[in-house]
Amino acid sequence: MTQKALITGITGMVGSHLCDYLLENTDWDIHGVCRWRSPMDNVSHLLERANKKDRVFFEYADLNDQTSLITALQNTKPDFIFHLAAQSYPQTSFTAPIDTLNTNILGTARLLESAHLIMQGDKNYKPIIHVCASSEVFGKIPAAKKPETGIHEECPFHPASPYAISKVGTDLLGRYYAEAYNMTVMTTRMFTHTGPRRGDVFHESTFAKQIAMIEKGLIEPVVKVGNLKSLRTYADVRDAVRAYYMLVTHNPIAGEYYNIGGSYTCEVGDTLNTLISFSPMKDKIKIETDPERLRPIDADLQVPDCRKFKAHTGWEPQIPYEKTMEDLLNYWRERIAKGERFLQR
Repeated sequence: MTQKALITGITGMVGSHLCDYLLENTDWDIHGVCRWRSPMDNVSHLLERANKKDRVFFEYADLNDQTSLITALQNTKPDFIFHLAAQSYPQTSFTAPIDTLNTNILGTARLLESAHLIMQGDKNYKPIIHVCASSEVFGKIPAAKKPETGIHEECPFHPASPYAISKVGTDLLGRYYAEAYNMTVMTTRMFTHTGPRRGDVFHESTFAKQIAMIEKGLIEPVVKVGNLKSLRTYADVRDAVRAYYMLVTHNPIAGEYYNIGGSYTCEVGDTLNTLISFSPMKDKIKIETDPERLRPIDADLQVPDCRKFKAHTGWEPQIPYEKTMEDLLNYWRERIAKGERFLQR
């Protein structure tokens, strides 16, 4: 019998790339959870397959409605559940903390409780579940306390935003359901990952979008920025989804939790300079700090120690940082060339 995967948040950057990876590298059927109003831009290339019911199926459900989650799980009985859906933008969490906490913490609880209830009714049903937390749980680590090898799994949580707090709850819920109910739930704390389809609210993507708009003459040659001193380690989203596949297929251990991230570390300002270097307008582009892009507090030392996950699965990042950034810039160039219009954010 064909195995099935269910992806919450399939219409996001990571969810859509995960679906692409699974279609290419497995024979699984892919069921993507989305809301009726979810933007379909990132999965537009999958719609023909979905219309033909060719391995891609959309299940309408909402993390804030447990009945819809129970229905989606009961109808599909997936072998693998990838829980990626979230209110994922830290900056927004400062102005919408309640929505962020509700969606990310209670939404995760609703999903896991729904799976638990179905498992109680069917003792033969034992899905493998991946709960996606975030490196933001580690928050603002003083330089003097940062481990020399990077942030490892046992570093204390010090969340620096309501989003990060919500992901602490997500992280702990995954481990709780594994320990309390013998469910095969594993949690990941993925560090910064990006590439094509990255939302334009995230720093490297808004840089790329602004540069592409400058090249088309749509805005003045000024890139607006927030904190350029924050240190980030970048992974390509296509490497990230390969890691998620390996997580659930390489001897999954209930209750385990892993840090996952890329191998290229630099300041956000260096990322901006890399993107500008790809542009024929590079000598004309100026940089301007926009106070609205600054967080009240920033997680500014995001450097991972991924030895635990690599030792368990053999995963290594494969896509070079420069290709990731160039592909991201080209993604925005292609969208703008089609005549799409965007908010300047």
